[in-house]
Amino acid sequence: MPKVAFLILDGVHLLDLAGPVQVFSEAHELGADYELLHCSVNPVVKSAQGLTLSELLPLPELQLGDLIVVAGCRVHGDLRNLAVPDPEVVKWLQHHHQKGVGIASVCSGAGVLGHAGLLKGRKCTTHHLLTPQLQQLFPEARVQENRLFVTDGNITTSAGIASGMDMALHLIEEQHGALFAAKLARGMVVYHRRQGSDVQDSLYLQYRAHLHSGVHRVQDHLIEHAHEQVPLEELSKLAHLSPRHLTRAFKAHTGLTPLQYQQRLRLEKARQLMQNRNLTLERVAEMCGFEDARHFRRLYKELLGVSPREARSILL
Repeated sequence: MPKVAFLILDGVHLLDLAGPVQVFSEAHELGADYELLHCSVNPVVKSAQGLTLSELLPLPELQLGDLIVVAGCRVHGDLRNLAVPDPEVVKWLQHHHQKGVGIASVCSGAGVLGHAGLLKGRKCTTHHLLTPQLQQLFPEARVQENRLFVTDGNITTSAGIASGMDMALHLIEEQHGALFAAKLARGMVVYHRRQGSDVQDSLYLQYRAHLHSGVHRVQDHLIEHAHEQVPLEELSKLAHLSPRHLTRAFKAHTGLTPLQYQQRLRLEKARQLMQNRNLTLERVAEMCGFEDARHFRRLYKELLGVSPREARSILL
């Protein structure tokens, strides 16, 4: 069972902590095996909002496959006010980074990683009001502005406050797949965002702000079978509608036909696969269910505004 250790420091912001905690807790309820640990160098910590957290665990020894989440702390709008972390915390973070354990931060938590020397040469981000200070304090970091979250190696940093939930959803999606993360986000009534060449809503929830259960079932099925040829008759049975009525309902609730929705799913899968340097565009097109590479290139350019080759250069 993978462990998710939440590092809680003095002045922790409650939402920076509670958002990711809730996401991983809900994922556990849905069947993902996560063990949540709330730890600190002190058993009692007072939050920035005045709530006292007690009976916190000591810093644990973690293994490859586990995750550390560093919640943000109160800095009064200036990252230079962030207290230098306890040497025990620094040593613990460095030790697990060297082991390859995943480490994530929310908001000013990026400053804790910076003090531990984990941002050198890495792409990273934080709250938009703190990004200039993060770059100033840690000049060897490659601070990214206007990003919801950024992953570089085994380090993931996120922007302020609620973006920790988006980051947690992304990390869970990497382990359990897009459909699981989409169901999790829908159950929590939040938008599921994901990392891309720029900040954007996840396609897996972008067209799901409706209450038609039949259309939701069709969307779930298309997510799981995006690369396959799925007959309209098969989809209509899932929705308990005739093919004609399904097409009308799907268009009315999403603005797309089932085919257009599936094409966007295929392009999203292609965008992810293109980050693998070992896959040719022809192989990507084949894996995503396109007729051929020419059809893939034309549709990518038409719907996303850039060619696959141009997009790949940005992603890599």
